[in-house]
Amino acid sequence: MARVGFIGLGIMGRPMATNLLRAGVPLAVWNRSRQALEAVAREGARALPSPAAVFAASDIVLLMLANEQAVDEVLRRGTPEFAAMVAGRTVVPCGTTSAAFSVDLERDVIAAGGRYVEAPVSGSRVPAERRELVGLLAGSDDAVVDVAPLLETTCRAVVRCGAVPGGLGTKLAVNLYLCTMVAGLAEAYHLASGLDLDLSAFQQALDLGPMASAVSTLKLAKLVERDFAVQAAIRDVHRNTELVAEAARSVGAVSPLLDLTRELFRETEQSGAGALDMAAVVTALESRDGIVATRHAAAAGGSV
Repeated sequence: MARVGFIGLGIMGRPMATNLLRAGVPLAVWNRSRQALEAVAREGARALPSPAAVFAASDIVLLMLANEQAVDEVLRRGTPEFAAMVAGRTVVPCGTTSAAFSVDLERDVIAAGGRYVEAPVSGSRVPAERRELVGLLAGSDDAVVDVAPLLETTCRAVVRCGAVPGGLGTKLAVNLYLCTMVAGLAEAYHLASGLDLDLSAFQQALDLGPMASAVSTLKLAKLVERDFAVQAAIRDVHRNTELVAEAARSVGAVSPLLDLTRELFRETEQSGAGALDMAAVVTALESRDGIVATRHAAAAGGSV
């Protein structure tokens, strides 16, 4: 069995690493925060003192990191340590970056004697906990064959997307739909609230209708309950909309709905709500017109 490492135990990384452990995959792990590192160690992982130590102890290393800068810092890219870390290893970024960044990173990893597989996942914290993510793999056939079984421990499906950056391109296109859909759902809830409708009836009408999905059901419940505990953070969603917009511009694709949605997430983050769940985008709408559903928050025992 290949030795497996996991770096980045945040909102997504922690449940993914836990799923690997519960599937019987021994893990060497590292994380900036000691609290998350110790929690995963209690599940049976071997906590190591540095990313370099994880690479030294592993054949395949999964990375679930916040952004491109974090990836470069962890890999020591641009320094002599980078080649020493990745040579003979398979590097598997599972987060969302730009396609251009991934293409360049693949080139550098291969030049240093390593292998590279894109493995962005579609889903947020709750699907990760339930092993219901969708893995989007891109890379050489031999490397993808080795990585796919690892992703299957935390995904309900693993989709092969061809060569790099096919995985990230697919993820960004999926995210365009996701972000605009959640913004539209928040706007519909905002209207229902402004009309002083029975929000329970509104919720049933959507949840039982043909437009219902796992995402809409989950996010609508959060809106009605005014529960913005994080599953996919506003700051991360805003950054994702920027990446999608960049991808659209790179090929000359118009994206009017995305551009409006991106502005709403930007406003929400700038208001100080960056750490809240993406459903909190409704607060940008409330700030624009002054309608704040305090009576519904009180009824649900939550806070605006």
